[in-house]
Amino acid sequence: MLEGDRTSAAQELYERDSDWRSEAFIMVEFSNVLTTYVRTKTLTRDQGLKLLVGAEEFMPILTSVPHARALGAAVQFGISAYDARFIALAMQMKVRLVTEDAKLRAAVPLWTASIANAIA
Repeated sequence: MLEGDRTSAAQELYERDSDWRSEAFIMVEFSNVLTTYVRTKTLTRDQGLKLLVGAEEFMPILTSVPHARALGAAVQFGISAYDARFIALAMQMKVRLVTEDAKLRAAVPLWTASIANAIA
């Protein structure tokens, strides 16, 4: 949705596997990014809203992890409750979370992969 230094790698991964799913909290995070862009005048309000609608269409399958499951993952792996929501979903779906968060990958190596590793 937004160009960045990993856009081409993410696009390549999407071409290989377009069945992307996430914890519903991802939309809160993306909304925060868009809000920052609008506040700093990198985007207009209308552009931000258009990108938000596009993201909702792009990620039609969002799942909410029970708070207790996220707390359990946070305690188990020594990670934040925020990160644990995504790890708990990966565990529930029996797939690896693709993330560029090196600290999270180090804490939960069995349930995470970098974009480069997911492509390989």
